[in-house]
Amino acid sequence: MPDATPDALTQIAAYYAQDREHDRLTRGLGLIEFMRTLELLSRLLPPAPATVLDVGAGAGVYARELLRAGYAVHALDAMPGHVKRLRADPALAGLSSVTLGDARTLPYPDAGADAALLLGPLYHLTDPRDRARALAEAARAVRPGGVVLAAAITRAADIAWDFTKEGDALDEAYARPIREHTYRTGRHHNPEHRRGHFTDAYYHHPHELAGELTGAGFRDVSVYAVEGPAALLRDPDAAMRDPARREGILRALRLTERDPALLGISPHLLAAGVRA
Repeated sequence: MPDATPDALTQIAAYYAQDREHDRLTRGLGLIEFMRTLELLSRLLPPAPATVLDVGAGAGVYARELLRAGYAVHALDAMPGHVKRLRADPALAGLSSVTLGDARTLPYPDAGADAALLLGPLYHLTDPRDRARALAEAARAVRPGGVVLAAAITRAADIAWDFTKEGDALDEAYARPIREHTYRTGRHHNPEHRRGHFTDAYYHHPHELAGELTGAGFRDVSVYAVEGPAALLRDPDAAMRDPARREGILRALRLTERDPALLGISPHLLAAGVRA
């Protein structure tokens, strides 16, 4: 969910119009993100057939898995292309609803769901007041005792590329100021809208994410590293193809997923909070 400025909306919409989101989680570090997110959802969500609001559902990658597990899922996304995919995918025909909408103004009744996922909205809301509104809306729509799970990108996500990728000098000249500005300020901006670079976003420190959920009134807030130190793998695809190495990596990520000393190196975090 973007800020309410035409320029930000246009930039974010243009990024997602590239239509890469539907298969981003099938390869490389995206595959580790997918596997780990599913694992965390299986532990943190209430059991099926609970009702889950998938706010920022994208192309339905996680909604599809939740339906298979027996959940009732309402999907909402701000991008028309994503909503089109959600409505056209036969594997998502079981969705309870599909809505083109805004995380800051949810179309759901008070306390009508058992859980809400915000697996993208927070990092597209660069104004902290908008992130607070999105979290407040998720809290409103979830029953007391229900769970809200919110994803964030970490400040170190771009800087980690210094240790894993080798780019040409031209791209380094363009990307270096972006990476360093993002790390210092949390605000990521791709001024020339170049392909291969993310769109406008806010990148969190781990304590910021926890503080935002606590500030929204959630209790028992916990923050988990999704990819963790796997972000430093030079060849994630090769690591995941080797069954023994894959299992070893996943075991290590489970062991370290809440280590405060390591949270910041993970490209993505998942925060869980219980509605009071």
